[in-house]
Amino acid sequence: MILFRYLARELAGSLVAVTTVLLMILMSGRLIQQLAAAAAGEVSLDIVFFTLLLRLPSFLEMILPLALFISILLTYGRLYAESEMTVLTATGFSDKKLLGYTMIPALFLTLLVASFTLVLSPWGAQKMENLYEKQSKLTEFELLAPGRFQSTATGSRVTYTETLSNDKTQMHQVFIADGNTLLLAERGTQYVSDETGSRFLELHKGRRYDLTPGSAQLQVLDFDLYGVKIADEPEERRKLRKEAVPTLELIGSAEPKHQAQLQWRISLILMVPIVTLIAFPLSKVNPRQGRFARLFPAIVLFMVYISLLIAMTGMIEKRTLDPAIGLWSLHIVYLLIAAGLLLLPEWIRRRKIKGL
Repeated sequence: MILFRYLARELAGSLVAVTTVLLMILMSGRLIQQLAAAAAGEVSLDIVFFTLLLRLPSFLEMILPLALFISILLTYGRLYAESEMTVLTATGFSDKKLLGYTMIPALFLTLLVASFTLVLSPWGAQKMENLYEKQSKLTEFELLAPGRFQSTATGSRVTYTETLSNDKTQMHQVFIADGNTLLLAERGTQYVSDETGSRFLELHKGRRYDLTPGSAQLQVLDFDLYGVKIADEPEERRKLRKEAVPTLELIGSAEPKHQAQLQWRISLILMVPIVTLIAFPLSKVNPRQGRFARLFPAIVLFMVYISLLIAMTGMIEKRTLDPAIGLWSLHIVYLLIAAGLLLLPEWIRRRKIKGL
């Protein structure tokens, strides 16, 4: 038990350190994106830090398997490099027992990742979706100032409104210049498509003027209702919509996107014990090699794993990969790799002994 506490403490220290570094890197990049979106008027600055907190479970579900993988390599690599493992082996401490001790914290981490990917991440994505839905209805109008001509970020469209309602949802006496088209309307409201997520400005009771460059021709069109597309739904919103579906609704669904999302969530859980089985034999290094001898090839192996999972998830969504085969085939391949790394050295050693 003393030895288990020592190994668990060493592993936990590395795990916390690696997780903190990876989380800071990921969250800082995310923060920059959110601040840029706020500066562009796409989201309100008030919700930037709140959305980061809501995304924290989805960050951790990706980071923790990698952090555990690296922690095992660093912790056990140091013990091998400093000959502590050699001493333990000499006292009768077997690899099987060490692997059993390693799987205990791995099991705890598996349960933690399961709570993130099956419950907390969809809940956080749903809350973010609700926030973005409210923002999409308000942000475009909040940027407008009554009595001023204002252009978009690209400068392609100029908008003017004489007055704006207190809740900033309705414009009165609207003028829009978009290229060679001029629009005048008594009233303007914003509409968000439930199907596509695109935003439209609906103009009521107005007139459209189409100008022809280099010509005196002018086309005039009166309308009762006219829609002007403001913006398409951002890619992030489309991704969030899939992530926000509760896990229970994904189970049994015949829709490819739901099947892919369910397999992805389960895959993040399965990754934890699988990468533990892979990292354990790869952490064995010769004291002359140093603790980082196998770190780079091991990380490459992990990155190939996660990259293939992402690619195969997309293939299931596009119906180019049978969900019955799905991501399970990749997990089986990596289980076989883990079994080979665990059993092959001992088999080779016994073959050499018989040869002698």
